Amino acid sequence: MFRNSILSLFLAASVLSCQQPQQANSTNTTAQPTPKATADFYYPGDGDDWEHRDPEEVGLDAAKLQAAVEWAKTQETEQMPKDFSTQEEIFGKMLGPLPADRAETNGIVLKDGYIVAEWGDTKQPDPTYSVAKSFLSTILGITIDKGMIESIYDPVAKYVKDGGYESEQNRRVTWEQHARQTTEWEGELWGKNSDFVGTAEYGRGERKPRELQEPGTFYEYNDVRINRFALSLLRVWEKPLPEVLEDEIMDPIDASDTWRWVPYHNSKVMINGKEMPSVSGGTRWGGGLWINTRDEARFGYLFLRNGRWEDKQLVSEAWVKEATTSRGTVGPDYGYLWWLNTEGKAWPSAPTTSYAALGAGQNTIWVDPEHDIVIVWRWHNGNQDELFKRVLEAVK
Repeated sequence: MFRNSILSLFLAASVLSCQQPQQANSTNTTAQPTPKATADFYYPGDGDDWEHRDPEEVGLDAAKLQAAVEWAKTQETEQMPKDFSTQEEIFGKMLGPLPADRAETNGIVLKDGYIVAEWGDTKQPDPTYSVAKSFLSTILGITIDKGMIESIYDPVAKYVKDGGYESEQNRRVTWEQHARQTTEWEGELWGKNSDFVGTAEYGRGERKPRELQEPGTFYEYNDVRINRFALSLLRVWEKPLPEVLEDEIMDPIDASDTWRWVPYHNSKVMINGKEMPSVSGGTRWGGGLWINTRDEARFGYLFLRNGRWEDKQLVSEAWVKEATTSRGTVGPDYGYLWWLNTEGKAWPSAPTTSYAALGAGQNTIWVDPEHDIVIVWRWHNGNQDELFKRVLEAVK
């Protein structure tokens, strides 16, 4: 059935965007863990059919893991009130809805696919803010896997003819640059300008005017450009992205039926004579991906298993590797809309092979291939490394 369609982290990312980087094509040469055979893996069933394991059974110290959970419970976010009452002050004028309230800090820890720890309300679907960007990245990967886009390095203008890529600046923008947030795309979309100038429209996220750079040479965390990316994917699929996500990912991984990808009030376009919603890559201006913690854990586990769910390769292993590989020196340690730890700076206590989907609030899906661990932690104060360190100390 078709479902109706960070704060401090991202302010810091805005500062990073002011760096003057050099273009590079280096890749992460860190050795990757050797995958096990598919038959060796456990996959949860539908709904609540998800096996719990005593931590000791999967090589974890139960007391240390419980201590980590008890600490996490004390870290309720101070960024985002439960009633979202500071949303416009932080991000500016709203374009879409928000729920009346949200769950308190909650989370889940998977080891070898089994639930070894769970706290708080992990079944309430809440806005996940920019974690949605990693879902958009995955749709891009599927689009390429299916041959609907020949190469990630192709100009978007080769596929999208709606006027958004006709200017001298924008016609050079590639899909790869969208996925790295280096497009320097210029324009207005859904009433928001790509330059983020104006306190009323952008709240604390307002930026000072600057000169645009060559596409691909400058990183800037920019939701207008990500929303342009989402619209472009919609143009290619000619099908609402929530339906794409449902058919290609969420149904095959047996996610719940509670998630929704909520569009803005004004983000609708006509395609083949039908009005379709274009979704956003976050909840900065309302709307966005509303999803529960357990469903996010399934998504993280899909990536831990290199895009495979039971006997089906939902996302190519090649895409999972590319999406979670460092692209070089343009911007922070970033893959294709996934945050990386290649240099060990993001999370010093964690393996350099680990990576995460991150959103305001803070919303976190962390994947650790080295230890076969996935952690989803939501509505906390942003000290992810402290939780990762405590959980990893429980590994025997």
